[in-house]
Formats: sequence, C-alpha cells, structure tokens
Amino acid sequence: MSKIFINGSSGKMGLSLINLINQNKEFNLITEDISLSDVVIDFSHPSSTVKIVKECFAKEIPLIIGTTGLNEEILNEIATASKNIPILLASNMSIGIMHLKKSIHDFLKRNENNIDCLIEEIHHSKKVDSPSGTAIEINDFIDHIDDKKNVSSIKINSKRVDDVFGIHKITFTNEETSIYFKHEALSRDIFARGALKCAGKIHKLKPNIYKFEDIIN
Repeated sequence: MSKIFINGSSGKMGLSLINLINQNKEFNLITEDISLSDVVIDFSHPSSTVKIVKECFAKEIPLIIGTTGLNEEILNEIATASKNIPILLASNMSIGIMHLKKSIHDFLKRNENNIDCLIEEIHHSKKVDSPSGTAIEINDFIDHIDDKKNVSSIKINSKRVDDVFGIHKITFTNEETSIYFKHEALSRDIFARGALKCAGKIHKLKPNIYKFEDIIN
C-alpha cells in the first residue's frame, strides 16, 4: 500500500485525488505528518510547489508535480532536488494525451508536405496560466520531432470558459488539406488516475526528473 500526501488537497484536483484514494485499497491518504508518506502529489500553486519541493528534498520523499506555470527559479529547485529524489514533472497526466502525442508523432514521421500547425486549447476560466502547460509541451514536442522541418509555423490559441476540464486540438494545414488531432478531458479524474498510477511506481525509481510517459511505460 502506497501512503500518499497531497499538496493542494483543498483544490479541485486535490479533492478528485482524495475521492479516488478513498475508493482504492492500494493507497492510504496521509493528511498530517508528511514524513509518514511514501510519495507526495502536488497539484497546487507555484508558490506552494517550491515549498513542497524543498521539503520533499530534505525528507527524501518522491514527488509528483502536476502544477503548471512554474518559473525558472522553481525549475532550478526541482533540478536540485532531483539529485536526491525521483520527481515526476508533468503538465498533463492523462493517458489520452500520451496517445495523442503518439498519433502526432506517427503523422509527422510520414508527412512529406510543408504544413502549418495550430494548437487550440480550452480550459476552465479559473486556470491561471495561459497557454496551458500541455499546449506548450505539445508545441515543444512537435518542434523536437519535426526533423524534416516540414512544419513551417506553430501557433497556440488559448481560450478560458466555464465548465471545461481541458480540450486540446492540434490542426495541421496547407493549401490542399487540413488534418487535426483532438483530446478532450470529460472529468478531472482522468488526471488524478494518471497521477495515482505513477504514485504506485515512482518510489521504486532512482533520483531524476521523469516525464509522465517514462513512468507509465
């Protein structure tokens, strides 16, 4: 049984995690003494993330970070801590997004035409960062795997509306065709489930910074 402490437990993602943990006999929720936990999951705010990184580093507790909008200072703290503990740093912990990226990868490896790319992301109106961490990650992913340099431009269009958990649509166009890939989260539980899958594995890993795909696969 994995003992889990949630940083940001009063937030919407925190409440989703608590609900799933209470339904699963493989996990035990730690609410007071963080030292008793096997792993910490952070879905909070950057100002809180930097504090929990330092605490996990000092107490040698593996850390899963789903908070986005992290600045360079916090990323440097994470890099330092990763020398002592395993850290999962992921802007999106949906297995569906992982499959989306795989589909984009396969398409770009076969594509021989010059194309433009538009990344459209829609999230709830209270999401602080814009564009989303996932949109930025997809942007960098496309730029990295486009070794043929057929993608002439990449643009991100962000929208904030009520009652949306997360929509990402990636469209590739030229004068002759338009092809798109889309993922829509219908519940926050999809991200919470991904985090919990990683929570059951991360404590077995060596100190380092890991991507979601590294642990899930």
